[in-house]
Amino acid sequence: MRSIGEMARDSGLGVSALRFYDRAGVLVPAWVDPVSGYRWYGTEQVEEARLLARLRRAGMPLADIRLVLAGWSGADTDLVLKLLEAHLRRLELGLSDARTEFSTIRALLEHRENPMTSLRTNAVRPSVPAPELAAALDAVRFAASADPELPMLGGVLFDIEGEALRVVATDRYRMAVAHVGTTGGAGPRVQAIVPSPLADAMRALLSDDAPVELTVDGDRVTMETGGRQVSGRALDHEFPDYRRLVRLPAGRRIVVDVPAFREAVETGPVRAGEVHEQDGVACDLTVLKVTADGAVAVCEDGDEDQGRVAVNREFLLHALAAGGRDELVLELGAPTAPLAIRRTDTEETFSLLMPVRLES
Repeated sequence: MRSIGEMARDSGLGVSALRFYDRAGVLVPAWVDPVSGYRWYGTEQVEEARLLARLRRAGMPLADIRLVLAGWSGADTDLVLKLLEAHLRRLELGLSDARTEFSTIRALLEHRENPMTSLRTNAVRPSVPAPELAAALDAVRFAASADPELPMLGGVLFDIEGEALRVVATDRYRMAVAHVGTTGGAGPRVQAIVPSPLADAMRALLSDDAPVELTVDGDRVTMETGGRQVSGRALDHEFPDYRRLVRLPAGRRIVVDVPAFREAVETGPVRAGEVHEQDGVACDLTVLKVTADGAVAVCEDGDEDQGRVAVNREFLLHALAAGGRDELVLELGAPTAPLAIRRTDTEETFSLLMPVRLES
């Protein structure tokens, strides 16, 4: 007999996934301890669990998986083969439909006028306080993408409008926004995506309170401070409309003591040892909930609270560090809504973490 932890290790299914498939009647343990409720699996069930994991990765519906598992060990495999072929046809039809829709979207993109073009041609020269610009870069740099397939996300957006500079970065799974007041830059809105190496070079010069002057002129971005200058070309791409992405339904806001909460995340349970994929990289999950007394807690293994929000633990720790405060506000909405991490003194500097769907 194998414990549920051993079964998870040997099959590639997480512990919570095994519990879910037990409740769904798909993979029922060979024996459940009547006192502790602990699940035990037979050796022969390892093969079934591995098969189940493969079918789920292929996106097969649970109803079909039940039949595949029921017919897997039988002498007549005709039903299993027909179910596999039927699912493969559905996937091929879905891929064909997706290609058609994407082709239509590409055609629409090619034929519509891009309203963002003007944001790249106007020259502005705002002045900003060095400490505030340094803090803004520190607050967002962690969220910049390193994916070569998405070069438009491989930097930090400088969005200058009126007397405000908004600094933004995202890699799809997290987004960070920071606000800096400016002087002398009033005029048309101008945007430039500063490549990450150039943003890092700018940050390295912001070591004192010397005035900082930014210049965005066409595709060139320059920063001058204390007699030193760093300059480079902006990325030749358009940044997504981040203002649309930060419009979230209101969630519950809880002030957390960052050092204590960080320790709870670092030492607390990872989601039952499961491995989830974000951008092709395995990640551990921290699962959060709002307790009855209105605090944010890290869920223990086996906690099935309906309001749980699961996030990439590494990303959460990065966001807490980037917040730069001993107290931050965590905003938790529905399990499918992004987790917002806000400062207590402003609504305009925050980060968002995309949740990860739990199997159960």
